[in-house]
Amino acid sequence: MLAHRGAEVAGVDEVGRGPLAGPVVAAAVILAKPMPGLHDSKKLSPVRRAELARQIRREARAWAIASASTWEIHRYNILKASLLAMDRAIRALPIRPAWLLVDGNRLLPHWQGEAMVGGDNRIDAIAAASILAKVARDQEMRLLDQHFPLYGFARHQAYPTAAHRMALGRFGVTSLHRRDFGPVARCLENAGD
Repeated sequence: MLAHRGAEVAGVDEVGRGPLAGPVVAAAVILAKPMPGLHDSKKLSPVRRAELARQIRREARAWAIASASTWEIHRYNILKASLLAMDRAIRALPIRPAWLLVDGNRLLPHWQGEAMVGGDNRIDAIAAASILAKVARDQEMRLLDQHFPLYGFARHQAYPTAAHRMALGRFGVTSLHRRDFGPVARCLENAGD
């Protein structure tokens, strides 16, 4: 992993583009120093992610988490909603970054920086953002599971697992579901028949 020198460099990443329900969540992190053990959040166990998230919150120079709602995903599309969540996270930082390192192939409008495909595997600050965003979204999905217990959001975080698709077919679409996503749209079509 590379640690970028310069306190005004923020790593930015989002999670939750693929699920069928819930928000897309982004984080921005400015690290004070290199942090051993950072990796793409998907490659870490939930316990290790939680440990690292606590460490990032304690030791980072600055961090922020933001989201875009299911309604915004429907209104703008998932790409624009992801960029909106990332922009919100950057703007929420208590320190304005001079340069961004963004995971993916798109740089945010109005910000200077670099988009890096696979950046969460190569850059500490992006990995830190990935971890904070993943922990925050998973926590939100556990809370939403309490309101919609039939769907299993706490187990699969609303990804299109067989169990989630079965629950959609059996119980229908909730207000959390992304109506333009294939399995949800098909469920709505079938309900209209």
